[in-house]
Amino acid sequence: MGTDLGIGLVERLDASVRERVRREGVDPQVDPAFVRRIAETVVREHDERALTGAVETLDDSAGVVGELVARVAGFGPLQALLEDPQIEEIWINSPDRVFIARAGRHELTNLMLTREQVDELVERMLKTSGRRIDLSRPFVDAMLPGGHRLHVVLDGISRGFAAVNIRKFVMRAARLGDLVDLGSLTPTAAAFLEASVRAGLNILIAGATQAGKTTMLNCLAAAIPGGDRVISAEEVWELRFPHPDWVALQCRQAGLEGTGEVTLRDLVKESLRMRPSRIIVGEVRAEEALDLLLALNSGVPGMCTVHANSGREALGKLALLPLLAGENISSKFVVPTIAASVDLVVHLGLDPSGARRVNEIIAVPGRVEGDTIETATLFERHDGELRRAGGMPPRVERYAHLGIDIHRLLNEVV
Repeated sequence: MGTDLGIGLVERLDASVRERVRREGVDPQVDPAFVRRIAETVVREHDERALTGAVETLDDSAGVVGELVARVAGFGPLQALLEDPQIEEIWINSPDRVFIARAGRHELTNLMLTREQVDELVERMLKTSGRRIDLSRPFVDAMLPGGHRLHVVLDGISRGFAAVNIRKFVMRAARLGDLVDLGSLTPTAAAFLEASVRAGLNILIAGATQAGKTTMLNCLAAAIPGGDRVISAEEVWELRFPHPDWVALQCRQAGLEGTGEVTLRDLVKESLRMRPSRIIVGEVRAEEALDLLLALNSGVPGMCTVHANSGREALGKLALLPLLAGENISSKFVVPTIAASVDLVVHLGLDPSGARRVNEIIAVPGRVEGDTIETATLFERHDGELRRAGGMPPRVERYAHLGIDIHRLLNEVV
């Protein structure tokens, strides 16, 4: 931005913009375009006065307007990072240690904040989301206006400073064909997954943090036939896919009096009362896994994600989570229910270059040996390439009902 006339001048212009916004009674987060018009007016008036020598000249008027809008209507020093399409995630460990993730890799930025700036940013972000954070609830998940996911942990739980994570909504793939173009999976695997969604198979998507689980879930959901009714349940809204009959539900935290909380388990139960043809759960982490399994076992096709290091570990984790629902739930019930309910597991990971890849697709034939759920590998990655393995999916009659020759599709060489 210009010269060292620097901070003092920008602060004065900032104050002028804020005063005019207050006078007009406009919420800057709701109407940033209005704030930009005011900022342009303030800067233009300043430039006109500068011609007379009454005030200092701005070297970069457009840059000043952008900074004023970021300060008043955006998220200040973080706004440029939020607007950078290459940045996937931003996190603040302390005011002087702000990190970003780009192309799957972490970078320490040169951004230096103050504690007051971090506190103001958190307050402003939570204001836009309608959620709150305080000593009684020192962490929160929220959604920012651009679709980015915010997670905050207050000082006291996080040592020294509030810890802030912003996972940006970066849509690089909307359909399975886009994942083929990105090299995440092969055309044959994509065609198989699309056919499996159309056939109504239940699909579990597994992987580590930032492996691309939500993107895969979006792409799979985009393959759901338009005549189906879709109900989705998430902690905060992250799913984005085109569908004419879709209701998206999200959780709600308790109010100041400690009531009114809506959990993911509540949403899964509620979704069954909404005449669903398909159920999608953004991620299962706890006892809601039981309600999802019961829904899938009742004949409602569905999809969800889970954190796990492999497809088989994902099934093992899904067998443990329902036990959190109560002492009367045992693995003798859960393990056979998973075998009967889950049809496919898609496992994703990050390769050494930071690219997201499908590492394996396994089938669950429905058989249990002891406490072990039998699986069959359909695709697995070898030497950097996703290759067809020998397994076959369950419920082949569903593919046939749609006129899909699943044997031919799986053995096509593209």
